[in-house]
Amino acid sequence: MTATNSFVIFPMGEKHFALPADRVTELARVDQQQVLPHTTPFITGVLVRRNEVIPVWDIAPSLVGPDAPARKFYLIARRRFGSTEECSAIPVTGDCELLNQEITAPVGKVAPYVEGLLSLQNELVEVINLEKLATEVAS
Repeated sequence: MTATNSFVIFPMGEKHFALPADRVTELARVDQQQVLPHTTPFITGVLVRRNEVIPVWDIAPSLVGPDAPARKFYLIARRRFGSTEECSAIPVTGDCELLNQEITAPVGKVAPYVEGLLSLQNELVEVINLEKLATEVAS
């Protein structure tokens, strides 16, 4: 598995992760999040952006554990549910960047939601598959 692609690299605490750039629609400042009663794992509320209600899906506990630092921005990304797509606001801890690089197959023991690896300076960055991560969180 080797392909040249564009990725959005985002920090989550001391680590970096990536999403395919074609899944990301924008990086937004922290807006007023509305908290609603629910029991959906990792959904912490909703944002209203451009007259659209977007669920806030905090994936930090899955990626770096419960002690993730405060999030500063929302990465708005599309994810699929069967045949439909919806945007989710993913809180991240700092600035994001666009990287054009070859993705390589995961090596060693990685989580099932990791679809590949990128090399960023002295760090291997996991490329996250949001659909697989959602399935893992739900189970």
